[in-house]
Amino acid sequence: MTKFELKLPKMGESVAEATITSWLKEVGETIEADEAVLEIATDKVDSEVPCEFEGVLLEKLFNVDDVVQVGQTIAIIEISGDVENSPEPSTNENADHEVAPEAVVAIEESFENAKETVTNTLVSSEDRFYSPLVKNIAKAEGISQTELDGIVGTGLDGRVTKNDILNYISNRVTKPEATPVNNKQETIHAPKAKATQATAPVISSGEDEIIEMSRMGKLIANHMVESVNTSVHVQSFIEADVTNIWNWRKKVKNEFAKREGENLTFTPIFMEAIAKALRDYPMMNISFQDGKVIKKKNVNLGMAAALSDGNLIVPVIKNADQLNLVGMTKQVNDLAIRARENKLKPDDIQDGTYTVTNIGSFGTIMGTPIINQPQVGILALGAIRKVPAVIETPEGDFIGIRYKMFLSHSYDHRVVNGALGGMFVKAVKDYLEAWDVNRDI
Repeated sequence: MTKFELKLPKMGESVAEATITSWLKEVGETIEADEAVLEIATDKVDSEVPCEFEGVLLEKLFNVDDVVQVGQTIAIIEISGDVENSPEPSTNENADHEVAPEAVVAIEESFENAKETVTNTLVSSEDRFYSPLVKNIAKAEGISQTELDGIVGTGLDGRVTKNDILNYISNRVTKPEATPVNNKQETIHAPKAKATQATAPVISSGEDEIIEMSRMGKLIANHMVESVNTSVHVQSFIEADVTNIWNWRKKVKNEFAKREGENLTFTPIFMEAIAKALRDYPMMNISFQDGKVIKKKNVNLGMAAALSDGNLIVPVIKNADQLNLVGMTKQVNDLAIRARENKLKPDDIQDGTYTVTNIGSFGTIMGTPIINQPQVGILALGAIRKVPAVIETPEGDFIGIRYKMFLSHSYDHRVVNGALGGMFVKAVKDYLEAWDVNRDI
């Protein structure tokens, strides 16, 4: 028998740590090859950590809500045979000597210091470490460093857990702070933080069902509140005639599927037009932070996708303006499938510069989507409807049946005025209506 060290795998270039959300196996239980041992979470993505070998779980080195660094050993598994990361016997004659307690303490202190270096948003003044989930909730709710340090933690070593901070928020009351100024002891009141409005408790009857929100649901809720409190949302709506696209897709979709092995939906066609419009209007492809506009070089389109539990996630198509229709279709289908199967990686949902949401897939004709921070715009694609319309021709106008859809554009009025917001969505409409019915696939 050999002891195998199960390590936290690398999950993307920008991901250095993850929080353990649950253990799927207990000590002493058998693990099949490639079976998941535990579930972890970064700021946005939940995933499982499998073991590539068959064996028995001997030891769990971390508890639920603990933060683990990439590459750290999280469990010891007993397997049959030899593996690469199994502890090898040392050839040093003094290998059987134990490490001095002082060295162990020094290593632990060094590790704790390294963890606080990684944490660059909220750093405890009382040597307490906060998980990414706790820090995100604190940021979204406007909880100060002092408040966070004062929350009583019920986790390991007094660590603040998700439930601790949510309970604190539900009972939170903010008060103005008075600060003495100069020798006259004058006081100025700090700007009042947005107080949590007291609401009457919801009284449920015995027939009501109480459903606990999922971790991702709470993150999404906080993200939406943060966006509304950050950006000045305004909307522009425009109707596009997509009859040419409807007829062209109907004509080529079977041949496309046979040749490429992919289902050609309307989404990649719309994404191609949006990517072109972002190139025409680069000031829609920006972020706004700390009074500065960051003009993005790459056009990375976020694509809102529904998860199996009803939540939404936004995988990103990188350099979307450089893809042809075949490449765009493959990217859209791949991300949508992996989103439904909960197989997205952290890098798949990062670095988006503009977001698109297809509300028409649920039958909705228009909407007012919320901006995905720190972006400045989001476009909702409404349902395609067969409607009567006035058709203009050189011989005169007449009524005909056309396929039309509404485009709903939400944008941040702090940096995007109505002219730019309107011209951008008009450009998307123009690209869609100018679709070449004789285009080759």
